[in-house]
Amino acid sequence: MAGWKATRMPDQSGRTAVVTGGNSGIGYAAARELARRGASVVLGCRSAARGRAAEVALRGEVPGGDVEFMPLDLADLASVREFADAYGRRRGATLDLLVNNAGVMALPYGRTADGFETQFGVNHLGHFALTGLLLPHLLAAPPGARIVNLSSGFHVFGDVDHEDLNGERNYRRWIAYGRSKTANLLFTHELARRLAAAGSGIVAAAAHPGYASTNLHVAAAPQAGTGLGSRLAVAANGLGVAIGNGVLAQSAAAGALPTLYAATAPGVRPDEFIGPRFSVRGAPHRSWRAKWTLDDKSGERLWAASEKLTGVSYASLSR
Repeated sequence: MAGWKATRMPDQSGRTAVVTGGNSGIGYAAARELARRGASVVLGCRSAARGRAAEVALRGEVPGGDVEFMPLDLADLASVREFADAYGRRRGATLDLLVNNAGVMALPYGRTADGFETQFGVNHLGHFALTGLLLPHLLAAPPGARIVNLSSGFHVFGDVDHEDLNGERNYRRWIAYGRSKTANLLFTHELARRLAAAGSGIVAAAAHPGYASTNLHVAAAPQAGTGLGSRLAVAANGLGVAIGNGVLAQSAAAGALPTLYAATAPGVRPDEFIGPRFSVRGAPHRSWRAKWTLDDKSGERLWAASEKLTGVSYASLSR
């Protein structure tokens, strides 16, 4: 694993990958490297304009690459179902790699189209539903299929509150973000357990980019509010981001390496969590994670709640 780079990725020819949020940042960088190695890449993006622009840009960077944009709004379960249905019609029966990369960070309290708190709804429930709906295509793939869920070191901000999944009590945006990232890891943990129990060879793993210079950090600040205090917070955050990006941050390409390692490197085990070697930057390495992300009972409870909330049942993986 030491010094692992995208050039060490195995050939991906003949494989199909879906990358959510593939229009920018980590998702774009991951999609580009997968296409360079021969994968057929589907970009699942909320904005049609940005998705199509990313498709054009990727084809320019990877001449001859097979890249396609398909609309996907993880804040709307109807859109998630439409994406899965369209994938089946347009791409056939199999899917080799699902990279659940898209996400939002530290937003003020809001709700998705289905009434879920936005960060929990987008970061976890949208991807839970998408994975369940695409699972038949993953199960039909040749050996080697993988699911990679993007979490964050910020999962340490909080365990999932099973009594308040929608954050209706004393909402704090950074705590809610951390809980949504814990949910990503608990989902990976329980998914890996269920796949193994079903005798499937699909590897479900997780990754985090460390501190990468993307628009996610910048986009969080303007959401703080409109008062003087909020404007000052935005200014301070912007200065902090600028300094942090200049001193600590990796490029988006470097930040995508843990994702690409989890998605393609030989020997990745189910439920592994891959991040930068030095937490915020560095080559891919097995990452520390909070003990609550490995709690079987908590994972089962979150799974049951997620099936109920989304209406998506993983019938083939029932315990």
